[in-house]
Amino acid sequence: MKLELRDITKRFGSLVANDHISLTVEPGEIHCLLGENGAGKSTLMNVLYGLYQADEGEILLDEAVQHFGGPGDAMRAGIGMVHQHFMLVPVFTVAENVMLGHEPTTFGGRLDLAGARKRVREISDRFGFDVDPDAVVEDLPVGVQQRVEIIKALSRQAAVLVFDEPTAVLTPQETDELMGIMRQLRDAGTAIVFITHKLREVREVADRITVIRLGRVVGEAAPTASNADLAALMVGRAVELVVDKTSAQPGPEALVVSDVTVADQNGHRLVDHVSFAVRRGEILAIAGVQGNGQTELTEAILGLEAVQSGSITLDGQELTGASVKRVLDAGVGFVPEDRQEDGLVGEFTIAENLILDRSGSSEFSGAGTVRARVRDRFADEKIAEFDIRTPNRTTAVGRLSGGNQQKVVIARELSRTLRLFVAAQPTRGIDVGSIEFVHKRIVAARDEGVPVIVVSTELDEVVALADRIAVMYRGQIVGIVPADTPRDVLGLMMAGERPAGTERAA
Repeated sequence: MKLELRDITKRFGSLVANDHISLTVEPGEIHCLLGENGAGKSTLMNVLYGLYQADEGEILLDEAVQHFGGPGDAMRAGIGMVHQHFMLVPVFTVAENVMLGHEPTTFGGRLDLAGARKRVREISDRFGFDVDPDAVVEDLPVGVQQRVEIIKALSRQAAVLVFDEPTAVLTPQETDELMGIMRQLRDAGTAIVFITHKLREVREVADRITVIRLGRVVGEAAPTASNADLAALMVGRAVELVVDKTSAQPGPEALVVSDVTVADQNGHRLVDHVSFAVRRGEILAIAGVQGNGQTELTEAILGLEAVQSGSITLDGQELTGASVKRVLDAGVGFVPEDRQEDGLVGEFTIAENLILDRSGSSEFSGAGTVRARVRDRFADEKIAEFDIRTPNRTTAVGRLSGGNQQKVVIARELSRTLRLFVAAQPTRGIDVGSIEFVHKRIVAARDEGVPVIVVSTELDEVVALADRIAVMYRGQIVGIVPADTPRDVLGLMMAGERPAGTERAA
C-alpha cells in the first residue's frame, strides 16, 4: 500500500508543529523520518494515526484520500504503529494483548482465544519472531515485547507500519534484531516509516531519508549520505560529531561507592550491592537500558534516595545519609535526567536559575536580599561562555529550547568549584549542535581534574565520553570495562551477561 502525505500542517495555538509537510512511502520501502527531538516527527505520525487532526493537508492511501477520526479508523485502513512506549497490558498473555481492542468471537459469541493464539503463531513463524502466544508480557524481555507490538499491528492487516523511536529501550543486539525484522517486513511488501534521531540506525536500514527541522522538510538524502551531511541537515550548520579529547590522566580515587543498596517502599532492590570508584580527572560512564537502577544510583549519591546499606564517600568525607544541600555544598555538581522537572524553575529568569542553589550565599546576597547587579553580571558572563541563545538574561527559562535549557543547567553546575560532577542523560532531547557543546564542557571538567560520572542510555555517547564504562543490569554492575570495549560485548553486558575478565568494582 502506498502512503502519501500532502502539505500536512498541524498547529497548537501559535506553535506550528508541522508546516506543510509532504512525503511519500512506497510499498516495500523503509522511509526514515530523521530529525531532532521537537522537530515535529511524532506529531506528524500522530496525525497519520488519527490521534491528531491536521489543520491542513491530506492523507492518501493508494491515491484515495483518507479521513481518520481516531486510531481505529487508521487501523482499519491498514496503518499500524509501534510506539516508543509499548501499548501492552503487562499481566495479559501475548495472545490476549494481540486480540485486545478487536476481540474475535466464536459462533456462540465467546472470545476466540484459540484463534488469537493461532494468529500469533502464524505471524511469529512467518517472520521468525519466536514468540509464545501464552507467555505473560511482563515476563518477556523488552526486545520480545516489541515483537508483540509488531505482531499486534500485523494481525490487523497493517500494510503501512510506523516505528516511532523504536530502539530507545533496546540493547544493541535487540536493535540489530529489530533492523532485521524491518528488512523482512519491507521485503514482504510493507511500507515502513521509521522515526529516529540516531544517524547510525538511519544509514543502516533506510531506503530513503526525509529530514525535518522545526516542523518543515529541509531535505531528502540517500542512506549513503555521511553522518556529517545528515547532522548538518538536522541542525542547519556543520557539526563536530566526534568528541575531541585526549587520554585521561587519572589521579587518586575521589568518589568511592561501597556495597550500596537502594530499595523501594516494597523492599524491592533498585540498586543491589553496587561498588565502584571514580578517580580525579576521569570520566566513568554508566551504561545500560533505562530502568536498571541508574537513576536511583545517581539520586543516592545526591542524597535524593535513601541508602538502605553501604557507604558513599567523597575524598574520604561520608555522604551517606547527607541532605541534598550538604552534598551540593560538599562540591557535587548534578545534571538531572529531567531538567524541566528537577533542574530548572521554568517561570524564573535565566539569571535566577543560574544561581538557584547559591542565591543565599555571600557571593550573591547580602542583608537578606539578592545582590542583583552581581547576579546579573554573573548571568551575562555565563550566557556568553556557555553560548546560551536567548534575547536576554530576564527571559523565563521555560521559554528556551531544550538545548539552551540544558546549557543553563550545565552552566550553573560547572560554574563553581567541584569535587565531583554527575551528569545523568546529559544530552537527552537536545539538538546535535547542543550535544557537541555539552560534550566539550564535560571533557573540559575532566581535564581540570574533576571526577566525572556520566549516565546515559545512548551507547554512542557512552563510548565517546568514557574513560571507563560500568554497565548496570537489574540494579547491579555487570562489570567495569575499558572505553574501547567492542559494542557487541557492551550489548551483551547490557542484557546481563558478564564477560570473562571484567572487573566487578573499581
